[in-house]
Amino acid sequence: GGQVIQSTLDGISSIMHTSLAVCDTNGKILNHTGEIRDANERFIEAFTMSDAVEQSAGDLLMYKVFNEHEPEYVVLASINEANSRTALRLCAMQLESLNIAYRERFDKDNFIKNLLLDNLLVIDIYNRAKKLRIDINADRAVLLAETRGSEAPGREIIKEAFRESAGEDFVTTVDENYVVLVKQIKADPEQQSEELLAYAEIMEKELKAHGIDSRISYGSVIKDIREVSKSYKEAKLALDVGRIFYEDRQIVGYSNLGIGRLIYQLPINLCRMFISEIFDGKTPDDLDEETLTTIQRFFENNLNVSETSRQLFIHRNTLVYRLDKLQKSTGLDLRIFDDAITFKIAMMVVKYMDYIEKNEY
Repeated sequence: GGQVIQSTLDGISSIMHTSLAVCDTNGKILNHTGEIRDANERFIEAFTMSDAVEQSAGDLLMYKVFNEHEPEYVVLASINEANSRTALRLCAMQLESLNIAYRERFDKDNFIKNLLLDNLLVIDIYNRAKKLRIDINADRAVLLAETRGSEAPGREIIKEAFRESAGEDFVTTVDENYVVLVKQIKADPEQQSEELLAYAEIMEKELKAHGIDSRISYGSVIKDIREVSKSYKEAKLALDVGRIFYEDRQIVGYSNLGIGRLIYQLPINLCRMFISEIFDGKTPDDLDEETLTTIQRFFENNLNVSETSRQLFIHRNTLVYRLDKLQKSTGLDLRIFDDAITFKIAMMVVKYMDYIEKNEY
């Protein structure tokens, strides 16, 4: 960008005590230091069309800056100042290096995006990874931050949080709602889950510190770069499953989805049949808030009547009455393990059905 070019000119000018300017191939001055504020556009256009790399025009020296063998800029220096030729060449060399660095960074980002979206052939993956000097056999996992409309600052926050490992990790976006971190995992296999969770916690904490509420998910660890898209799909699935079934969790890992993973993959017609069979036309949505709270607390206390009644500040007989009433309306006695499992799964299935109906187009 212009600021980087200007700081490069300022640095070389102050060291070499030489006026410098950078213009495009049409002769328009883009950045300058010292006295050089305009140039003969006709001379510069002719110079860029010629085979010469360096040339003088009046009291100015001109030097081409190439980007993949094509002239992109022309650097100008005053011919009357000491060190002008050295300063000119230093400036051109520095700008070409910046071009290469920028191009490589852009190429890496483009490569990672296509990798995540499964847009590349296997042979292309290996060839491009080799060209970009990316290790193809490192252990990696994809972590996903759902930021809902805060994508640009979110990406920069995550980049800064993992700045020390920027050479081996990649932070990118595939749309405005998600920031993707492709993270190299260095722990032994038995510690990888803990390492992944720790990275997810860093992401959530850093985003929160900048006022961005997020949900974080992560896929499984993969050992070959071509499987990055697999870990990404797993992280996306974990985010969806977490949103439906585990609303209280800010962080959800693909390896910890429990029953939610199974229900999420059920056909919706099968879900409707199951609910119709269990509740005979009714649904858990028909239950009042008091009953639902009682059921939730009963499950949290492993079907223990005494502990649940104590936590709800009600008499044991009141809780027994509520459970009897529920049994009459649904045919399920939650004090019986099989009925409790059926009811728990049914509630999760209803949540899934509600989510599908709300998100159908």
